[in-house]
Amino acid sequence: MTADALSDVLKTVRLTGAAFFDVAAKAPWVAESPERGAILPKILPGAGHLIAYHVLTEGRCFANIIGQAPIPMEASEVIVFTKCDPHVLSSSPGMRTDPPPAEALDALAGSQLPFSVSLGDEGPISAKLVCGYLACDAQPFNPLLDNLPPVIKARDSNDEETPWLGQFIRLATMESTEKRAGGETVLAKLSELMFIEVVRRHLASMPPEQAGWLAGLRDPFVGKALSLLHARPEHAWTIEKLGKDVGLSRSVLAERFADLVGLPPMQYLAKWRMQIASRLLDGGNTNIASVAAKIGYGSEAAFSRAFKKTVGVPPSDWRRGM
Repeated sequence: MTADALSDVLKTVRLTGAAFFDVAAKAPWVAESPERGAILPKILPGAGHLIAYHVLTEGRCFANIIGQAPIPMEASEVIVFTKCDPHVLSSSPGMRTDPPPAEALDALAGSQLPFSVSLGDEGPISAKLVCGYLACDAQPFNPLLDNLPPVIKARDSNDEETPWLGQFIRLATMESTEKRAGGETVLAKLSELMFIEVVRRHLASMPPEQAGWLAGLRDPFVGKALSLLHARPEHAWTIEKLGKDVGLSRSVLAERFADLVGLPPMQYLAKWRMQIASRLLDGGNTNIASVAAKIGYGSEAAFSRAFKKTVGVPPSDWRRGM
């Protein structure tokens, strides 16, 4: 049995969509994102990592991380800031403004989503956007986040039989404008689907020589090894057994895996086990001995030593929120 490693990571790191903005802008206009630390507690308390995305449904605009080159955007394009670095969206390149004050962020808590925003003063609307945030766990181990570029822009190509992003954009636009019952949940799920599709397109566009966890997924041997490890993380894997199952010698697999993923296979497994364990511990309903057994440790003591070595704190401290 094998597993879809990308889906497994997305499930285990608890990707969740929240806080949506329906933006209508009149040129000239500019909007600057708040600091990640300012917005995270307001809209996604307790989240470990924040991802920002902007879907341009009409018009044109520019987007960029502060201090970096502006990226032109056309209607039906999506831009994702995977680390939620401070960034700007504007009608013309090079524009700046102040991020919204704290009291504006406080208003989000009591508002029906999506939160409507108007930018610019006069004239016709020149751009419409649906913007939002995604949260996920970053610690103790999120191989996807560690291997994504800070910015990804995506759109449907003209020759696609199933224009996924276009369908998501149309649905997101409808839910943002009509504000029907359940719309907030629909937008949350749509944003998660959009992000996954953007990641898949990034994966497909990566050059053959690129290394990293995503490149490992694409490699037929390393990808199979990752799938096996994710399918049975509790199994007593050895590099010999893993190599046999993927059709490579232990030495060739070890070298190929480390070159692409950046970690030896058994070290990767140890880190991934701790990610699974951290989620089980966060649930609060499973005792530490049971967590140890679920991820392949024969004793609570052995698991506790491994958890502290990998994560930096004992399992009991992690469960208490350190």
